[in-house]
Amino acid sequence: MATKKSSAPALQPTRNDLPHATRESLVALLAPHLHAAVDLYLRVKDAHWNVKGPQFAELHRLFDEVAADVLDYADDLAERIVQLGGRASAGAREVADGSTLPRPTSPVQGWEALVGHVADLLSAFGAAARDGIDQAAKLGDADTADLLTEVSRGVDKWLWMVEAHVQK
Repeated sequence: MATKKSSAPALQPTRNDLPHATRESLVALLAPHLHAAVDLYLRVKDAHWNVKGPQFAELHRLFDEVAADVLDYADDLAERIVQLGGRASAGAREVADGSTLPRPTSPVQGWEALVGHVADLLSAFGAAARDGIDQAAKLGDADTADLLTEVSRGVDKWLWMVEAHVQK
């Protein structure tokens, strides 16, 4: 009789002093954030490529800047996973299956709808980061909590800048 393989790969050896079980929990905590970050990056790039209208130049540039920072967040999250002994996996299927971001039911059209869509994605990503801060703190990992705090702070800044385009 074959035994079922665990879905999570074993942690790599490390001299990191966090307990093994804590590191396993942190890797499991961070994986969906990594998947969401890659998903967010791709969807903001999609908005960057497809925006049209009277605010094209400014939004095209803004979405590109947002995407660049989100890619940095993804890199930082992936590196933290590896520092803890995990394996950072963000292939297309893993991202599609593991991202917690809301999915649109149809293509988003028009610059105002794109701004709202990007704002919704940033808001959801920021909320998840804040939830992760609390979870990392409960696990006793101030470094992961700090990383997620940095992500949350950056996403809140971008959310403010994106929302400013449709606020009166």
